[in-house]
Amino acid sequence: MLKFAPMNLSPDELMEYTPEWTGERFPDGRPKVPDAILERMKQVTLTQAWGVLQGEGYAWQYEGNFFCTHPGQALVGRALTAMYMPRRPGMRRVMEAKGEACGCIGDQISWPIDLLSPGDVYVADVYGKIEQGPIIGDNLATAIYARSGNGVVHDAAVRDLDGIQDVPGFASFVRGWHPSYASPTIMLTGVNCPVRIGGATVMPGDVVLGKQDGVIFIPPHLAEKTVKTSELVRLRDIFGKSRITEGVYTSGQIDARWTDAMEADFSRWLDLRQESLPVPREAIRELLKERTW
Repeated sequence: MLKFAPMNLSPDELMEYTPEWTGERFPDGRPKVPDAILERMKQVTLTQAWGVLQGEGYAWQYEGNFFCTHPGQALVGRALTAMYMPRRPGMRRVMEAKGEACGCIGDQISWPIDLLSPGDVYVADVYGKIEQGPIIGDNLATAIYARSGNGVVHDAAVRDLDGIQDVPGFASFVRGWHPSYASPTIMLTGVNCPVRIGGATVMPGDVVLGKQDGVIFIPPHLAEKTVKTSELVRLRDIFGKSRITEGVYTSGQIDARWTDAMEADFSRWLDLRQESLPVPREAIRELLKERTW
Protein backbone atom coordinates (compact mmCIF):
# COMPACT_ATOMS: atom_id res chain seq x y z
CA MET A 1 0.00 0.00 0.00
CA LEU A 2 1.28 3.45 -0.92
CA LYS A 3 2.17 5.33 2.27
CA PHE A 4 1.34 8.85 1.13
CA ALA A 5 -1.07 9.59 4.00
CA PRO A 6 -0.80 8.99 7.75
CA MET A 7 -3.90 6.75 7.99
CA ASN A 8 -3.16 4.34 5.12
CA LEU A 9 -3.23 0.76 6.38
CA SER A 10 -0.68 -1.73 5.11
CA PRO A 11 -1.82 -5.14 3.82
CA ASP A 12 -0.63 -6.74 7.07
CA GLU A 13 -2.58 -4.22 9.15
CA LEU A 14 -5.72 -4.80 7.09
CA MET A 15 -5.39 -8.54 7.67
CA GLU A 16 -4.92 -7.91 11.38
CA TYR A 17 -8.12 -5.85 11.63
CA THR A 18 -10.27 -8.20 9.52
CA PRO A 19 -9.36 -11.54 11.14
CA GLU A 20 -12.77 -13.17 10.57
CA TRP A 21 -12.24 -13.21 6.81
CA THR A 22 -10.37 -16.33 5.70
CA GLY A 23 -10.90 -16.10 1.94
CA GLU A 24 -9.06 -14.44 -0.92
CA ARG A 25 -7.65 -10.94 -0.55
CA PHE A 26 -6.48 -8.18 -2.86
CA PRO A 27 -2.76 -7.34 -2.93
CA ASP A 28 -3.61 -4.30 -0.78
CA GLY A 29 -4.94 -6.63 1.95
CA ARG A 30 -8.66 -6.01 1.46
CA PRO A 31 -10.96 -9.04 1.71
CA LYS A 32 -12.17 -10.06 -1.77
CA VAL A 33 -15.73 -11.33 -1.45
CA PRO A 34 -16.41 -13.46 -4.57
CA ASP A 35 -18.16 -11.92 -7.55
CA ALA A 36 -20.87 -14.58 -7.35
CA ILE A 37 -21.83 -13.42 -3.85
CA LEU A 38 -21.89 -9.80 -5.00
CA GLU A 39 -24.22 -10.71 -7.85
CA ARG A 40 -26.62 -12.49 -5.49
CA MET A 41 -26.36 -9.57 -3.04
CA LYS A 42 -28.20 -7.34 -5.54
CA GLN A 43 -31.48 -9.07 -4.59
CA VAL A 44 -31.00 -8.60 -0.82
CA THR A 45 -33.12 -5.96 0.89
CA LEU A 46 -31.60 -3.62 3.44
CA THR A 47 -34.05 -4.93 6.03
CA GLN A 48 -32.84 -8.50 5.49
CA ALA A 49 -29.19 -7.49 5.65
CA TRP A 50 -29.78 -5.35 8.74
CA GLY A 51 -31.43 -8.29 10.51
CA VAL A 52 -28.46 -10.57 9.89
CA LEU A 53 -25.94 -7.98 11.07
CA GLN A 54 -27.95 -7.14 14.19
CA GLY A 55 -28.05 -10.83 15.06
CA GLU A 56 -24.26 -11.00 14.74
CA GLY A 57 -23.69 -7.95 16.95
CA TYR A 58 -22.97 -5.41 14.19
CA ALA A 59 -25.28 -2.61 15.22
CA TRP A 60 -23.71 0.34 13.40
CA GLN A 61 -23.48 -0.65 9.73
CA TYR A 62 -26.45 1.26 8.26
CA GLU A 63 -26.69 4.88 7.21
CA GLY A 64 -29.66 6.68 5.66
CA ASN A 65 -30.45 10.24 4.54
CA PHE A 66 -28.70 9.87 1.19
CA PHE A 67 -29.73 11.04 -2.25
CA CYS A 68 -29.28 8.51 -5.05
CA THR A 69 -27.97 9.98 -8.31
CA HIS A 70 -29.69 7.18 -10.27
CA PRO A 71 -33.03 6.58 -8.50
CA GLY A 72 -34.25 3.01 -8.57
CA GLN A 73 -30.81 1.50 -9.17
CA ALA A 74 -28.86 -0.52 -6.61
CA LEU A 75 -25.19 -0.26 -5.68
CA VAL A 76 -23.24 -3.39 -4.73
CA GLY A 77 -19.48 -3.86 -4.44
CA ARG A 78 -16.41 -4.04 -2.23
CA ALA A 79 -15.45 -0.91 -0.30
CA LEU A 80 -12.28 0.98 -1.02
CA THR A 81 -12.29 3.71 1.63
CA ALA A 82 -10.86 7.21 1.75
CA MET A 83 -10.77 9.70 4.62
CA TYR A 84 -10.67 13.46 4.10
CA MET A 85 -10.17 16.19 6.70
CA PRO A 86 -10.10 20.00 6.65
CA ARG A 87 -6.90 21.18 4.99
CA ARG A 88 -3.87 21.77 7.17
CA PRO A 89 -1.16 23.23 4.90
CA GLY A 90 1.87 21.68 6.58
CA MET A 91 0.42 18.17 6.55
CA ARG A 92 -0.77 18.52 2.97
CA ARG A 93 2.68 19.57 1.76
CA VAL A 94 4.20 16.48 3.37
CA MET A 95 1.60 14.22 1.79
CA GLU A 96 2.03 15.81 -1.63
CA ALA A 97 5.78 15.13 -1.45
CA LYS A 98 5.15 11.54 -0.36
CA GLY A 99 2.59 11.09 -3.12
CA GLU A 100 5.01 12.37 -5.75
CA ALA A 101 7.66 9.95 -4.48
CA CYS A 102 5.12 7.10 -4.74
CA GLY A 103 4.23 8.02 -8.31
CA CYS A 104 0.79 9.47 -7.54
CA ILE A 105 -0.52 11.67 -10.33
CA GLY A 106 -2.55 14.86 -10.08
CA ASP A 107 -4.44 16.22 -7.11
CA GLN A 108 -4.95 14.11 -3.98
CA ILE A 109 -8.62 13.55 -4.85
CA SER A 110 -7.50 11.41 -7.80
CA TRP A 111 -5.17 9.14 -5.83
CA PRO A 112 -7.79 6.76 -4.38
CA ILE A 113 -9.50 6.52 -7.78
CA ASP A 114 -6.28 5.23 -9.33
CA LEU A 115 -6.34 2.35 -6.81
CA LEU A 116 -9.83 1.08 -7.71
CA SER A 117 -10.38 -2.41 -9.13
CA PRO A 118 -13.43 -3.84 -10.95
CA GLY A 119 -16.25 -4.41 -8.47
CA ASP A 120 -15.02 -1.81 -5.98
CA VAL A 121 -17.15 0.94 -4.47
CA TYR A 122 -15.32 4.14 -3.60
CA VAL A 123 -16.48 5.10 -0.07
CA ALA A 124 -15.34 8.62 0.77
CA ASP A 125 -15.68 10.23 4.20
CA VAL A 126 -15.78 13.98 3.49
CA TYR A 127 -17.51 14.67 6.82
CA GLY A 128 -20.86 15.55 5.22
CA LYS A 129 -19.75 18.77 3.49
CA ILE A 130 -22.21 20.41 1.09
CA GLU A 131 -20.73 23.79 0.13
CA GLN A 132 -17.12 23.16 -0.87
CA GLY A 133 -17.88 19.48 -0.32
CA PRO A 134 -17.80 18.07 -3.86
CA ILE A 135 -14.70 16.13 -4.78
CA ILE A 136 -16.60 14.27 -7.51
CA GLY A 137 -18.03 15.74 -10.71
CA ASP A 138 -18.76 14.20 -14.08
CA ASN A 139 -15.09 13.76 -15.09
CA LEU A 140 -14.11 11.90 -11.92
CA ALA A 141 -17.39 9.96 -12.05
CA THR A 142 -16.40 8.76 -15.51
CA ALA A 143 -12.94 7.79 -14.26
CA ILE A 144 -14.35 5.95 -11.24
CA TYR A 145 -16.86 4.03 -13.34
CA ALA A 146 -14.19 3.12 -15.91
CA ARG A 147 -12.04 1.54 -13.20
CA SER A 148 -14.67 -0.02 -10.93
CA GLY A 149 -17.87 -0.41 -12.95
CA ASN A 150 -19.67 1.05 -9.93
CA GLY A 151 -20.84 4.25 -8.34
CA VAL A 152 -19.73 5.70 -5.01
CA VAL A 153 -20.84 6.37 -1.45
CA HIS A 154 -19.83 9.98 -0.94
CA ASP A 155 -20.42 11.54 2.47
CA ALA A 156 -20.63 15.03 0.97
CA ALA A 157 -22.18 16.77 -2.00
CA VAL A 158 -21.25 16.14 -5.63
CA ARG A 159 -21.18 18.57 -8.56
CA ASP A 160 -22.12 18.38 -12.26
CA LEU A 161 -25.16 16.25 -11.47
CA ASP A 162 -26.40 16.27 -15.08
CA GLY A 163 -23.08 14.87 -16.25
CA ILE A 164 -22.98 12.28 -13.46
CA GLN A 165 -26.46 11.08 -14.39
CA ASP A 166 -25.24 10.66 -17.97
CA VAL A 167 -22.89 7.89 -16.78
CA PRO A 168 -25.13 4.79 -16.99
CA GLY A 169 -24.85 2.42 -14.05
CA PHE A 170 -23.13 4.98 -11.84
CA ALA A 171 -25.69 4.67 -9.04
CA SER A 172 -24.20 6.71 -6.21
CA PHE A 173 -25.33 7.70 -2.73
CA VAL A 174 -24.47 11.27 -1.81
CA ARG A 175 -25.56 13.99 0.62
CA GLY A 176 -26.66 16.42 -2.07
CA TRP A 177 -25.25 18.59 -4.85
CA HIS A 178 -23.47 21.91 -5.02
CA PRO A 179 -21.58 23.74 -7.79
CA SER A 180 -18.55 24.48 -5.57
CA TYR A 181 -15.35 22.45 -5.39
CA ALA A 182 -13.81 20.87 -2.30
CA SER A 183 -10.16 20.45 -3.18
CA PRO A 184 -8.93 23.84 -1.85
CA THR A 185 -10.46 23.14 1.57
CA ILE A 186 -9.65 19.47 2.27
CA MET A 187 -6.82 16.96 2.34
CA LEU A 188 -6.68 13.20 1.92
CA THR A 189 -5.55 11.66 5.21
CA GLY A 190 -6.09 7.97 4.59
CA VAL A 191 -6.90 5.28 2.03
CA ASN A 192 -8.00 1.76 2.92
CA CYS A 193 -8.51 2.75 6.52
CA PRO A 194 -11.59 2.65 8.79
CA VAL A 195 -13.96 5.52 8.00
CA ARG A 196 -17.18 6.84 9.52
CA ILE A 197 -20.08 7.37 7.16
CA GLY A 198 -22.71 9.06 9.31
CA GLY A 199 -23.49 6.52 12.01
CA ALA A 200 -21.74 3.60 10.31
CA THR A 201 -18.23 2.24 10.63
CA VAL A 202 -16.84 1.06 7.30
CA MET A 203 -13.79 -1.13 6.77
CA PRO A 204 -11.97 -1.71 3.49
CA GLY A 205 -13.45 -4.76 1.79
CA ASP A 206 -16.90 -4.42 3.36
CA VAL A 207 -19.68 -5.27 0.93
CA VAL A 208 -21.57 -2.07 0.13
CA LEU A 209 -25.31 -2.49 -0.45
CA GLY A 210 -27.06 0.71 -1.47
CA LYS A 211 -30.77 0.89 -2.21
CA GLN A 212 -33.49 3.52 -2.08
CA ASP A 213 -33.77 3.21 1.72
CA GLY A 214 -30.09 3.84 2.43
CA VAL A 215 -26.73 2.07 2.49
CA ILE A 216 -25.53 -0.82 4.62
CA PHE A 217 -21.92 -1.97 4.94
CA ILE A 218 -21.66 -5.74 5.40
CA PRO A 219 -18.50 -7.22 6.96
CA PRO A 220 -16.99 -9.63 4.42
CA HIS A 221 -17.27 -12.71 6.59
CA LEU A 222 -21.04 -12.15 6.86
CA ALA A 223 -21.69 -11.53 3.16
CA GLU A 224 -22.46 -15.15 2.25
CA LYS A 225 -24.69 -15.61 5.30
CA THR A 226 -26.55 -12.41 4.41
CA VAL A 227 -27.18 -13.64 0.87
CA LYS A 228 -28.29 -17.11 1.94
CA THR A 229 -30.59 -15.75 4.65
CA SER A 230 -32.17 -13.35 2.18
CA GLU A 231 -32.71 -16.09 -0.38
CA LEU A 232 -34.33 -18.36 2.17
CA VAL A 233 -36.63 -15.55 3.37
CA ARG A 234 -37.57 -14.76 -0.24
CA LEU A 235 -38.36 -18.38 -1.05
CA ARG A 236 -40.38 -18.91 2.12
CA ASP A 237 -42.34 -15.75 1.33
CA ILE A 238 -43.15 -16.97 -2.20
CA PHE A 239 -44.13 -20.40 -0.84
CA GLY A 240 -46.31 -18.92 1.90
CA LYS A 241 -48.21 -16.63 -0.44
CA SER A 242 -48.77 -19.39 -2.97
CA ARG A 243 -50.06 -21.81 -0.35
CA ILE A 244 -52.41 -19.14 1.06
CA THR A 245 -53.73 -18.45 -2.45
CA GLU A 246 -54.25 -22.17 -3.03
CA GLY A 247 -56.12 -22.48 0.26
CA VAL A 248 -53.65 -24.98 1.69
CA TYR A 249 -52.79 -22.85 4.73
CA THR A 250 -54.27 -19.80 6.38
CA SER A 251 -52.34 -16.56 6.85
CA GLY A 252 -52.27 -17.32 10.58
CA GLN A 253 -50.51 -20.62 9.92
CA ILE A 254 -47.96 -19.02 7.60
CA ASP A 255 -47.26 -16.18 10.02
CA ALA A 256 -46.80 -18.55 12.97
CA ARG A 257 -43.95 -20.99 13.53
CA TRP A 258 -44.23 -23.63 10.84
CA THR A 259 -44.96 -27.22 11.83
CA ASP A 260 -42.71 -30.09 10.77
CA ALA A 261 -45.31 -31.01 8.14
CA MET A 262 -45.22 -27.48 6.69
CA GLU A 263 -41.42 -27.52 6.61
CA ALA A 264 -41.51 -30.83 4.74
CA ASP A 265 -44.05 -29.35 2.32
CA PHE A 266 -41.73 -26.39 1.77
CA SER A 267 -38.81 -28.74 0.99
CA ARG A 268 -40.88 -30.67 -1.57
CA TRP A 269 -42.10 -27.41 -3.09
CA LEU A 270 -38.52 -26.17 -3.46
CA ASP A 271 -37.38 -29.43 -5.01
CA LEU A 272 -40.12 -29.36 -7.64
CA ARG A 273 -39.67 -25.70 -8.64
CA GLN A 274 -35.90 -25.25 -8.81
CA GLU A 275 -36.01 -24.16 -12.43
CA SER A 276 -38.60 -21.41 -12.03
CA LEU A 277 -37.77 -19.67 -8.74
CA PRO A 278 -35.99 -16.28 -8.65
CA VAL A 279 -32.93 -17.68 -6.86
CA PRO A 280 -29.93 -19.41 -8.49
CA ARG A 281 -30.53 -23.14 -8.83
CA GLU A 282 -27.19 -23.84 -7.15
CA ALA A 283 -28.35 -21.85 -4.13
CA ILE A 284 -31.60 -23.81 -3.93
CA ARG A 285 -29.73 -27.11 -4.15
CA GLU A 286 -27.46 -25.92 -1.35
CA LEU A 287 -30.48 -24.99 0.78
CA LEU A 288 -32.03 -28.39 0.20
CA LYS A 289 -28.77 -30.10 1.06
CA GLU A 290 -28.17 -28.14 4.24
CA ARG A 291 -31.80 -27.82 5.39
CA THR A 292 -30.65 -25.48 8.15
CA TRP A 293 -33.96 -23.58 8.45
